[in-house]
Amino acid sequence: MIKYRTSVADAVSDYIDSISKTDIPNNTLSAYKRDLSKFVDFSFSYGIDDISVVSSQAIVSFKEYLADSGLSVSSSSRTLSALRSFFASLVENGVIETNPAKAVHNDKVKTHDTNILSPKEIDLLLNQPDNREPKGMRDRAMLELLYATGIKVSELIDLNVDDVNFQISFINVGSGGKQRYIPLYKLALKSLQSYVANDRKLLVSSPDQKALFVNCNGERMTRQGVWKILKFYASRAGIKSDITPHTIRHSFAAHLLQNGADIHDIQEILGHSDIASTQRYAQFLKEKVKESYIKFHPRA
Repeated sequence: MIKYRTSVADAVSDYIDSISKTDIPNNTLSAYKRDLSKFVDFSFSYGIDDISVVSSQAIVSFKEYLADSGLSVSSSSRTLSALRSFFASLVENGVIETNPAKAVHNDKVKTHDTNILSPKEIDLLLNQPDNREPKGMRDRAMLELLYATGIKVSELIDLNVDDVNFQISFINVGSGGKQRYIPLYKLALKSLQSYVANDRKLLVSSPDQKALFVNCNGERMTRQGVWKILKFYASRAGIKSDITPHTIRHSFAAHLLQNGADIHDIQEILGHSDIASTQRYAQFLKEKVKESYIKFHPRA
């Protein structure tokens, strides 16, 4: 039996120490150390300390964290496999009851796995919420903010009212040394100003609530709540392609590139630590141009 400590970092250290005493090859052990250290870094960034509170939703967020850091699908899959083994050991040793990583599946490697909406589809989507009611104003502001900044849904729901600077039009995303200051275009700023000044106070459950976006119970919006809202408006707009909050992030980056933005500026806005993660949008656009050439050139 392995005696695990309770913090994420200590539990990972205990696991690595235990498997190092087996006949595991050195290169495999090194890979486990690298992969699980990513989860330790993620947990620290997201304020997760106790290993027993890690949920399947946290593993989903970790999976997105790996993608946004520029990790390939195959490397991400290997990291998730190491995480499943780690949590399986925790279950086996009675530390937790279920493996939160077991239900989070690896992505299949695809040539074209970046779903991007056209500017026309974005306009159609953003115009769906009903501005005559507080919930509609909240949804419009939320969708405008996603497309204005390209932030992840986890970053969106973590925003507080104080993270928006209405005087000089930007939002403050992240915490500590990983903060990013992202500018807002006028329509997004106007939607946020109207929502905060007039509608948010009708939705919050308590005047002490700091969250920028709240659900119908007046509490901080959840990832699932954003997903459902986005799906609802996409369906109402008649958009056929599969849409997630990450679709808006992809579209934001692709549209900036199409309009001549510097790829390093986009990298900074998105918070990519590796330029390779941002370059996939440029590659996607090149492939779209090639597809159009093959489809429409009379001699192709």
